[in-house]
Amino acid sequence: MRVVLASASKTRAQLLRNAGIDFDVVPAHADEASLKEALRAEGANARGVALALAELKASRISVAQPSDLVIGCDQLLDCQGKWFDKAIDRADAGRQIALLQGESHELATAVCVMRDGRRLWHRVEAPALTMRVLDEAGIEGYLSAAGDEVIGCVGGYRLEGIGIQLFTKIEGDYFSILGLPLLPSLDFLRDQGIGAWRS
Repeated sequence: MRVVLASASKTRAQLLRNAGIDFDVVPAHADEASLKEALRAEGANARGVALALAELKASRISVAQPSDLVIGCDQLLDCQGKWFDKAIDRADAGRQIALLQGESHELATAVCVMRDGRRLWHRVEAPALTMRVLDEAGIEGYLSAAGDEVIGCVGGYRLEGIGIQLFTKIEGDYFSILGLPLLPSLDFLRDQGIGAWRS
């Protein structure tokens, strides 16, 4: 059975690769913004939206490649009810950090696995991160040190890099913060006969 990751995320791919999973990458192209806004208008919370987006991505690929086991993922940053998207440039990253500094936020992280257009399994984790208080000079210093790694990152940080310096407290699964609830995902894949050292 072929495993397909329906995500363009290099970090997610690296996590699976490091765990010894053989897979192909086929990014799903979906109108995430429209679905996100529609679900929010219906009163959905960040966790529900992250799962719906993960399922949408998996479904797009699963319908086209029904025999494959397709993994869809999504992550949504929620700070006091405000949702954040990936930083589009350095200035946007700075704006996001200015809003997050001194606050706690949640990273709703979802994974959904489908085959033949049918959802087989899903998981949602919601790690909480508290960012330290930063003034304008501190934010600028971080942006200078981090460079281009802030672009394309929700919240304007990569926890696995210098972004860890921004935080005073982290609660929850580290891999979920990076974008994939890895340990439960590996459990599921082993149940499907995929992965090493099955018991």
